[in-house]
Amino acid sequence: MTIIAVFNQKGGVGKTTTALNLAAALARSGRITYGIDLDPQAQFSSITGVNAASGNDTVLGMFQSNRPLRDLVKATSSGIHVIPAHVELSKVDALYGKGFNVVNRLNTALQTEKLGIKNEPLLIDCNPVIGVLSLNAIFSCTGLIVPISADFLSARGAMQIEKSLKALEPVLKRQIKRRYLLTRFDGRRNMSWDVLRLIEEKFGADVCRTRISENVSLAESPALSKTVFEHAPASRGAQDYNDLMLELLEDGFIA
Repeated sequence: MTIIAVFNQKGGVGKTTTALNLAAALARSGRITYGIDLDPQAQFSSITGVNAASGNDTVLGMFQSNRPLRDLVKATSSGIHVIPAHVELSKVDALYGKGFNVVNRLNTALQTEKLGIKNEPLLIDCNPVIGVLSLNAIFSCTGLIVPISADFLSARGAMQIEKSLKALEPVLKRQIKRRYLLTRFDGRRNMSWDVLRLIEEKFGADVCRTRISENVSLAESPALSKTVFEHAPASRGAQDYNDLMLELLEDGFIA
């Protein structure tokens, strides 16, 4: 199975951009690709043109009504099959707490329904808080991508995530594969290179060779409700996310 969670506790680092455009790159390569939006802000859903009428049309429906995940999937023009989000997802923490059965609920459903099987990858766009929703993503995933924008605060946030992952691994009884992805990289700025050196020293081979450059097309495409491939397929942003897909396929992070 290939279930990739995209998570960072810091906002503005390219989390949704990465989940969306990596999923789009996989869909363009001919794979059936799923995306689950676990962020109550629902930006992934909005960009792909999928709107949930209520929380029951999101993963919340799985929690409160035991709805099958496949009943929640919507096809999109980007080729990604999306389970959307809704602001009512923000109720999950208050309603269900953080017991093991709760934080493992999505994993159980994905395994039962066999979403994320080989050649049908699934990407999860997490909310930027370690709560019930992001823990469900972490418990479910075969791999975790941590986007880091090219600034020192973002790098420090990634180091905190590393500590959180190591604390969770005894509960999970496995090591979570991860990749740290540098975003908003501008080779003209010394700080971008300084942050790259810092995260390479800290995370070594877990740092992606591909870097996502600062790119106008990437910034424009969400406002147009398009992936970067729909908006500007020849742009540097599209090239970078295609390169990221190829790298993750080559090293087996995506099966």
